[in-house]
Amino acid sequence: MKKTDHHRSTGHIARHARKLLPALVAAAAFGGAMSAHAAGAVVLYTADGLENLYKDVLPAFEKQEGVKVNIVTAGSGEVVNRATVEKDAPKADVLVTLPPFIQQAAQGGLLQNYQSVNYKNVPAIAKASDGAWATFVNNYFSFAINPEVVKNQPKTFADLLHPDYSGKVAYSNPATAGDGMAVIILTTSLMGEDKAFDYLKKLEQSAKFHTKGTGYLDVLLSRNEIAVANGDLQMDLDDAANGGLSLKPIFLAADAGGQPTTFQLPYAIGLIKNGPNQAAGKKLIDYLMSTEVQSKVPDIFGIPGRTDVALSGKNGAAVKQAISGVKLIPVDWNQVMAKKADWTARWKSEVIGNSGKQLEVVKPK
Repeated sequence: MKKTDHHRSTGHIARHARKLLPALVAAAAFGGAMSAHAAGAVVLYTADGLENLYKDVLPAFEKQEGVKVNIVTAGSGEVVNRATVEKDAPKADVLVTLPPFIQQAAQGGLLQNYQSVNYKNVPAIAKASDGAWATFVNNYFSFAINPEVVKNQPKTFADLLHPDYSGKVAYSNPATAGDGMAVIILTTSLMGEDKAFDYLKKLEQSAKFHTKGTGYLDVLLSRNEIAVANGDLQMDLDDAANGGLSLKPIFLAADAGGQPTTFQLPYAIGLIKNGPNQAAGKKLIDYLMSTEVQSKVPDIFGIPGRTDVALSGKNGAAVKQAISGVKLIPVDWNQVMAKKADWTARWKSEVIGNSGKQLEVVKPK
């Protein structure tokens, strides 16, 4: 789905090196995951975007439990695809990904039900009743622009069809990125399915390419290789504030004069069935859902998954300000799961078609 390295201050250069080479990082991590377990490690497969949070909170867990956490970061669909390939011999213990991919993982039998004691303050609508997954960090789908380049901020979806954006639009592949699928979810919700795909076909004329995950798009925006991209609020605010990137999250309206609209797109967490270090995996979930960690979620512009932890601090205030006046619409994730395969096939045939455009950009040329 999405996002990729978000380290702070002196780590910016290294952060961008990792962000621009996620395929190599993921390949190395995937290849070494099994051997890592021999040393008592716990492996976390995670959608990109939460790197700063992990960097902040995992050292304490490692010290407390005496176990190393090996993190594999990729698009939200990609991490689930990897776990699916490994289903008969799992290499990971914990999965963090976005809807509808967390539901796909549950339906595919990748997750083991685990009712963490720290799930009790997660709303029923934000977790699986059987304990397969729960919301870890709440978030909102957004678009993003480079404010230094885009002087007249687009207000509606139709605005993106303007010639000014020809060859300057990019969004992540819906087949591999949750934020990419979110483009389809939002447009079909607002326009209806057929009109949404008609719109996406028109938008494709301005699209430069489609990335495998979403995090790479923030670097491309900042470098002025594109002008508009999809994203999510937490990642974009974190990249702008802590990553030194020139980008601004925006929300679009269906029609001129309408209210900007979006939906919640949370990071969800689950225990991988038959993972090599399941005991440590359960402890990691308990820790990430603890009050201690949840209280640090606003620091990276996320919204705590637990309702008993406040969205506070200056970054919490920035999140509140960013979504002020934005209309939130509900999403039926069961319906999305039912439509996902058809939408993906339709996008590949009708939208990207025989264009020859790149679908899995992982590194700016």
